[in-house]
Order: sequence, then C-alpha cells, then structure tokens
Amino acid sequence: MGKIIAIANQKGGVGKTTTSINLAASLGVLEKKVLLIDADPQANATSGIGIDVESVEVGTYQLLEHSNSAKDAIIKTSTPNLDIIPAHIDLVAIEIELVDKESREYMLKSALKDIKDDYDYILIDCAPSLGLLTLNALTAGDSVMIPIQCEYFALEGLGKLLNTIKSVQKVHNPELDIEGLLLTMYDSRLRLSNQVVEEVQKHFNDMVFKTIIQRNVRLSEAPSYGESIINYDASSKGANNYLSLAKEVINKNS
Repeated sequence: MGKIIAIANQKGGVGKTTTSINLAASLGVLEKKVLLIDADPQANATSGIGIDVESVEVGTYQLLEHSNSAKDAIIKTSTPNLDIIPAHIDLVAIEIELVDKESREYMLKSALKDIKDDYDYILIDCAPSLGLLTLNALTAGDSVMIPIQCEYFALEGLGKLLNTIKSVQKVHNPELDIEGLLLTMYDSRLRLSNQVVEEVQKHFNDMVFKTIIQRNVRLSEAPSYGESIINYDASSKGANNYLSLAKEVINKNS
C-alpha cells in the first residue's frame, strides 16, 4: 500500500521542488518504488528531473480533469525506481475549470486510486499557494511534509498553512497527518540560520525532521542539468542530506 506525501508550503522559494525531486530520487536509490507528481503549473519538478515540459501531452492537468487515467500520465525517469506524472503550463487553468465541478477537491484522490498500490511512496510537489491544486494534494495525501527555509520570515505563514491543514482534516481528509517539518537552506555560519532551527525545534519538537538540508551549490546546479542531486553529484553534501532524509522517512513509516 503506497503512502502519499504532499510537499506543501504556500511560501515560494522554500525548497519544495528541490525536496520533491531529491527525496523521490533518494527513496528510489534506496530501492523504494516512487512516483513523483508535479502539481505546480511552473512545472519545475518536471524539467528538474530531465523531462521537456513542452513535450508533455498527458500530465497532472488531464489527471485532474479525469480525461486520462493516472497510468496514461506516468513517465519513467532516468533515476532508478522513479516515475513521474509531469506538469505543463496548462495546469494554470485547472483552478478556474474545476471551480463549479462537484467534488472538485477530490479529483486527484480519485485519479490516484488505481495506482496507489503500485508504489511505496507517491510524492506530490505542490504549488506555492493554498488554492484548489494544493487542496487536491492535501485531500489525496496521507500526510504532508512542510519545508521551512532557515531565514528571517520562515515562520511567517506557517500558522496559515497549519490552519489550512486543520480545515482539510476537518472537512475533506480526517486521515491527513503531518509527516514532519523539514528545515532547508541551512547555513551553519549564519547566526540567523541557527536561531530559526532553535525556534522551530522549540515550538514543534517531535514534528521536526532530524535531517537538516544545508545550502549547497551542487544542489542548486542540479536542476539546470535536468538531474536529481543523486545523479548529478552523489558525493555532495546535498545528496547526503537527502539520502539521510529518505532513510528517516522510511524508518518513520516502517
């Protein structure tokens, strides 16, 4: 039985897509069967794993529209054990198109029913907003992982996200759990980074992953080559961080 984890935070630039791609690749390397779903109209997870966004004919948009099945949309990647359901810029229109549909929050959940058991983990890279796309991901998910960057405004907006999660639990998905808070873009030389880590750990103690994702040049270079950090530079600090996170996720769910 696969576990669906939505990777969400309505703030942009906190490392959602970086985490989605590299956690998915790390779980794949650790011999778990993984599906990555790009649910962001920017389609960065799609291009970041080496797929030409322009060539995408069937992806998340068709899935949410129910014009194609999930099986139609799956593409194999060059990373071991990792498949992707890609996104295309047309995903921008889905929020408007679903607005008057019945059960619009459940479109993704019902689309994934047929394939949930084919994977150990299904990771959803969410858009940086709390709109209908993210709502679909949270309704479909078993849990949500929240990346938080170690910067000044880190905790701003977190309350809003946690409230959204609470209302999703109440109305659409009582089973939704918080997988954990993931600290990203950590720079040990900065006092601020260390303060944010302390603050988050103090407020949320057990909810915070032990693994902290450090700032790493190789990590930010990898997507421009259409590769995960595991393929791009397996010996880098970034690769070690994400492998460590993957092990933590596996241990938590075993």
